Amino acid sequence: MPPPTSGRARPLSPHLQIYRPMLSTAMSIFHRITGTALAFGMLVLVGWLLAASMSDGCFALIEGFFYNWFGRLVLFGFTWALIHHALGGLRHFVWDTGRGFALNHVEWLVRANVIGSIVITLLIWVIGYGVRG
Repeated sequence: MPPPTSGRARPLSPHLQIYRPMLSTAMSIFHRITGTALAFGMLVLVGWLLAASMSDGCFALIEGFFYNWFGRLVLFGFTWALIHHALGGLRHFVWDTGRGFALNHVEWLVRANVIGSIVITLLIWVIGYGVRG
C-alpha cells in the first residue's frame, strides 16, 4: 500500500473541467430560494394578521412599513417569488407526467417560467394599482 502522500499527480474529476452552468440549473436553485423566501414571507403575513387582530396602532405600524418604497419592494419580490415558485411547480408537474424531458422542451419550459413569472407579476401589480385608483 503506497503512503498517502506519495507525490504523484492524481487525476481530477472530468466534470470540473467540462462543467458549464445551465439555465435549468439556475432555475432549480431559484426554485429553492423562492421557496425559502416564501416561508419568510408567510411569517410576515402572519405578523400582519396578528397586528390587525391586536390593535390599531400595531396595524398602522405594519401598514406604514408596506406603504413606503422598501415595503412595496418586499411585496413585489414576494409576488414574483410566489408566481415563480408556482410556475416552477407546474413545470415539475409536467415532468411528473413523463413529458418535456427533451433538451429543447426543458429549455422552453425554463424560459417560459422566467418570462411568465415576470409578466404575471407585472400584470398583478398593474391591475392592483388600477383597481386601487
